[in-house]
Amino acid sequence: MSASIPAGGQSGLHLRVTEIFYSLQGESRNIGWPTVFVRLSGCPLRCTYCDTSYAFQGGSRYTLEAVLQEVASYQPRYVTVTGGEPLAQKNCLPMLGALCDAGYEVSLETSGAMDVAEVDPRVSKVMDLKTPASGEESKNRYANLSLLRPGDQLKFVLCDRRDYEWARERIGQYRLTERCEVLMSPVYGQLAAKDLAEWILADRLQVRFQIQLHKYLWGDERGR
Repeated sequence: MSASIPAGGQSGLHLRVTEIFYSLQGESRNIGWPTVFVRLSGCPLRCTYCDTSYAFQGGSRYTLEAVLQEVASYQPRYVTVTGGEPLAQKNCLPMLGALCDAGYEVSLETSGAMDVAEVDPRVSKVMDLKTPASGEESKNRYANLSLLRPGDQLKFVLCDRRDYEWARERIGQYRLTERCEVLMSPVYGQLAAKDLAEWILADRLQVRFQIQLHKYLWGDERGR
């Protein structure tokens, strides 16, 4: 796979990067696959359960070429761009396109608070819909729902039974399972995974249950 800059010239682009690391995908459709993660710095949200607050500020200044070169050093098939909130940086969009041009299968983990209209259509969007207990329900950009495609994924991170019932209502209200794959996961250490699994089964919800695999393997170890 090539790490060259695509035609049209984007060699002057810079991004603030918290870390680039190689691990197993811990959630989403590609759970378990070896993946390179590009974690961009900065986020306008402050979710109650956030486990990457170290990415809110700081980071290192990378050129687009440097990002591509470091990603290529792992020879991956899958690349995930995450944060923070990666779309808070305008140069995230051309970086996503460059990663696709390099031949990777690219996914974007985004909060759902930023406009996803300009995301490269080759990218699989993994988008949150923030629940009441997240503390950031008001930031949901519902216009994004109409932009989701079958290859995308919509994720609910749930803190409690009230969050679950809220999510169940939104799934019906917006017919979300007809738009794309819907994911539900419990907040690690806060909602018992077994409880959520039983609620999904009892309600016959057509959603994918998931846990954060990396948490069970490595806990809160950074870069995992």
